[in-house]
Amino acid sequence: MITKNKCMKAALEIDLTFSQIMSIVRQLPKQQKIKLTKELEKEAIDSKLSRLLKTFRSKELDLKTITEEAEIVRQKLYDKKKH
Repeated sequence: MITKNKCMKAALEIDLTFSQIMSIVRQLPKQQKIKLTKELEKEAIDSKLSRLLKTFRSKELDLKTITEEAEIVRQKLYDKKKH
């Protein structure tokens, strides 16, 4: 029995074609389409960021090294603004 305060979640897998998904999306109200678009954009950005981070992952690179390099760049920018 499910009460108003409790919610059961069930996983459901359905094979849908892209055309079927688009048909469903077209039936959504405008606000839900906007929300869906934002979620898809967020997912794409997260995926790209993960790939980028994997590309630059290195065992030789630690927080101390990153901090030192950042300070060097900051100092150069500061010196450049002074002149």
